[in-house]
Amino acid sequence: MNEITVKTIIAATINKVWQCWTQTEHITEWNFAGEDWHCPKADNSLVPGGEFHFIMAAKDGSASFDFWGTYIKIETEKFIEIILGDGRKMSVTFEVIDDATTVTEKFEPEEINTLELQKAGWQAILDNFKKHAEG
Repeated sequence: MNEITVKTIIAATINKVWQCWTQTEHITEWNFAGEDWHCPKADNSLVPGGEFHFIMAAKDGSASFDFWGTYIKIETEKFIEIILGDGRKMSVTFEVIDDATTVTEKFEPEEINTLELQKAGWQAILDNFKKHAEG
């Protein structure tokens, strides 16, 4: 199975990037792919075996879903390994380079949407994250 990778470089400290990635009050501000969607609710138990549940919803009320997963491994400000709710594996790496933080997500693709569409959607969410963390 092909693994999909998306990446961004954020002009912020690792501490700020980690907080924006893991704290629910930040997650609801960036965890959606387009302007017509939002994340009205986020629950995050950031411990191995803990779950996250992020409600992703169309602003017009036409659709919503619970994007969720279980944490397998967590290295604070460095690495997160996750099993998504549908059984796919995902990892997030945080790396400090000079005065910036690189965030890299790798995940197993699902079988409904094309690889290109999946990559574009995940990159759009990561781009929203960058805007929020730098803001």
